Formats: sequence, C-alpha cells, structure tokens
Amino acid sequence: MKLAQVAIIATPSMGNLLPAVEFATHLINHHLHRLSVTILTISIPQWPLIHDYLRSHTSTQNIRFIHLHPADTPPPDQYDSLIDFISLYIQNHKPIVQQTLKNLVNDSDSPPLVGFFVDMFCTSMIDVANDLNIPCYLYFASPAAYLGFVLNLGTLPDTESVDPVDSVVNELTTVPSFANPVPSTAFPLFCINKTELGYSCFVCHAMRYKETKGIVVNTFRELEPYALDSLCSDNYNGLPPVYPVGPVVDHVGPAKWHPNRSGHEKAIQWLDRQPDLSVVFLCFGSMGSLNRAQVREIATGLERAGYRFLWVLREPAKTKLELPNDYEKLEEDLFPDGFVDQTAERGFVCGWVSQVSVLAHKAIGGFVSHCGWNSILESISYGVPIATWPLYGEQHLNAFEMVKEIGLSVEIRLGEGNDLVLVLAEEVERGVRELMDGGDGELRKKVKEMNEKSKKALMKNGSSYQALEDLMNILLSGV
Repeated sequence: MKLAQVAIIATPSMGNLLPAVEFATHLINHHLHRLSVTILTISIPQWPLIHDYLRSHTSTQNIRFIHLHPADTPPPDQYDSLIDFISLYIQNHKPIVQQTLKNLVNDSDSPPLVGFFVDMFCTSMIDVANDLNIPCYLYFASPAAYLGFVLNLGTLPDTESVDPVDSVVNELTTVPSFANPVPSTAFPLFCINKTELGYSCFVCHAMRYKETKGIVVNTFRELEPYALDSLCSDNYNGLPPVYPVGPVVDHVGPAKWHPNRSGHEKAIQWLDRQPDLSVVFLCFGSMGSLNRAQVREIATGLERAGYRFLWVLREPAKTKLELPNDYEKLEEDLFPDGFVDQTAERGFVCGWVSQVSVLAHKAIGGFVSHCGWNSILESISYGVPIATWPLYGEQHLNAFEMVKEIGLSVEIRLGEGNDLVLVLAEEVERGVRELMDGGDGELRKKVKEMNEKSKKALMKNGSSYQALEDLMNILLSGV
C-alpha cells in the first residue's frame, strides 16, 4: 500500500499552532499506514513559548517538522492591529514555503504530496499551492458558526460607531449560520473597532476560503447541526465541501513541556485534596489577562459564592507583541482586604497550569472560561460545564452560541466589549452559583450527554470519523 504525504502550515501562535499539530496527529491515527505529515513552522521571536513547544515535539516516523528560516520581520509599530502584522509576517515567508514544498515534491525518497493545509490566517499560502499545483485545504480551528459569520463579514451592518462600553442592547442581525438573530454586542471586537483591530484583514482572509478544495472544521455534527447545515445551503454558494472532523483535542496538554511545570504540579496536588465536582476553575487562556480592578471584583464574587476555586491569574502584557505573563509574586494588595486569609482553606490562586489536565481532574465541577474554541471542546470532552466570559477575537460569538444556540453554558458575560466593561462582583457570584448548582444538575446532564456524543462522533461510523474518511479518500485518490 503506497504512502502519501500532506503538508500543514499554521499561524505561529499557541491558539493556532497547537490545533494544527493535533490535527496532524488526528490524520496519522486515522490512516497510520497510508499517510505522513510534514509541518512547516514559523516562529515569532517575541513569543518564546512557541519555541518551548516546538523543542518538545521532534520528528517521528509519520510526522516531521521543518522549521522555516525567519523571513523579514515588518516593524510591529507600523501596524494598527496585531492581525495585520502577523498576516504580513506570514506572507513574507511565501518564497521560503514555496522552495520547501518544491523540495518535498522533487524528493524521490519522499511520498507524493497530495495536499497542503493552511489555517485561517495563512491564506496567502494558497498562492504557493496553486503555483505548485498542490491541492490546498483550509483547517479551521474555530466553530462552524463562526466560519459562517466571517464568510458574511461583508454583509454585516456597520457597527464601528457602537461604543462597546456604553452599549447594552444593540440591533439584532440575521447570520445564516446562527439559528437566532445575533446582537451586535456579541460581534467580535474587530467588527466594532475596525481600524485598530484589523477588520479589513479578517475580511480579506475570509474571501479566500472559497479558493480551497475543502474546509476542515474542528467541530462535530451533533454539536453544531444548524451551522453545518447552513454552510451547505444556498446562503454560501461556491463554498467547497466542509468536513467536520472534531473534537480534535490534545489530551496530553503542555504539562510535559511548559517551563512552569512546578506551579502546575502544586495546583494538581491541591486539587487531589478536594472532593469530586467541588471546584470551579477560572482560566482565561494564553492571551487572556485582567486588570487590577477586575481582579478585585472576581475575588469578592468568589468569596461571596462560597465554592472552592482554582484561579489562574496572569498580568497584562507590557507591549503589543508580548503575551500575558504570570505575576512574579501574587501580592496581597491585588485582592480585597482579607480575601487571602478568608479563602485560604478553599481557594488556590496560581499562574499557568495545563488547562486540559485540570479539566480532566475529578475535583473540577465548573469552568469559568474565555470561550476560546479549544477550551470549549476540552470542556465538552471532559463533561465540564462552562460559565462564559469572552475577552477577544471570536470568543464573544462562541459564548453566544454556547448559551443561546446550544444551551450548554451559563452566562457571566456574552459580549459588550468584555475587555473594557468591568464585571461586578455580584455578576461573578451569580454566574458561579448558577454554574455549580446547574439548575439541579440539568446543565451538567446536558454537558455529559454532549460529552458522550463527542466520543461517538470519533468512533468508527461516527459522524466525524466518516467526514475524515471522506476527506482521506479524496486525498488518497490520486496515489
């Protein structure tokens, strides 16, 4: 049986690179003896965590990494938005990527290259695939509902004049991939502050998605039936086939390679001493941080709610390109007077932890999350209900979908420019209580049911298994 090869390239951020590598593993596990994967990696010097991650992942028999030589780096200060900077930085790698793929194609010892996967911000590489006559596919690591949203960016009403701080209820907009009208307060912030957050760049990327041979989405039919059906309707004429192959989740997580493993181990040891389903876990992702005023409101809300808690707390980034960091020392003046002493027996405040390892722990009963799609899929994979607190990107729409469309989460906040609006202690208290009480267990029951469906989707004859089989049959048809 002849071996074939695919190549993958992803945006050099943790939220994009990790899902791409896990997708590569997913492909290999599905067709171990028919496929190999080559991952082309780009790095940004200002994000050292990427280097730690890549150093921990060495090439194996079926997956190999090619670390690309750095291209010219555009000065970040010349760009209004991070997405503009990253997109141009990736685009500057086109000659290097083209030569690398040429070498793969011409290598007589290498299996035939049957496909090239790009992610949502690597669309400039579609040109490279076309030049080399390599079938190009999009790997979309966000939900199907958000895919439908970005494909409709050009038809959305103008929201640039909306003040995300003052707005409470805004106009409702019909988006084909959502069953319910979407309030403009749930739009991603780049739809509101268009110049600063790179709206036009998002539009340009989305316009190119239809140029690919297929779109692989990290979701599963049982989770997003309405959105997936909408993508096959007349609302999205010209869209290539969509393959929902998820949930693609890294169940090992970064606990084995992250530089702050000692802090993580202390958090797990603390969890080991807590009763089952008793702890609410608060974590806002690798790019999420909170100002001091918000920290104090959360602390007050947690104290009033009375539940055990594990709270990952990180300080805001100091420059545009840096990521949030752990506090060097968690000073008591970060918190309201008496908080540390009064919650010492039932709370644990820490820096980085391996989120997937924590969600898998039997003590975790609920998850206050920024609603990144990876986090949502992890929570479903371990049957942990979410209270939504979106901060940036598509997280506002993800939260809206989880609360209003699917009914698998409770709301602390859905939109309203969360990174600008102070969430008060009473809102935190209410959200935590609703999350942990869960309507007499009804929410937890629904999440558990979806957890079972997610497992079945990946099994032989399951919906995601069959979608991946369909994709593989097309990839391997010419070998």
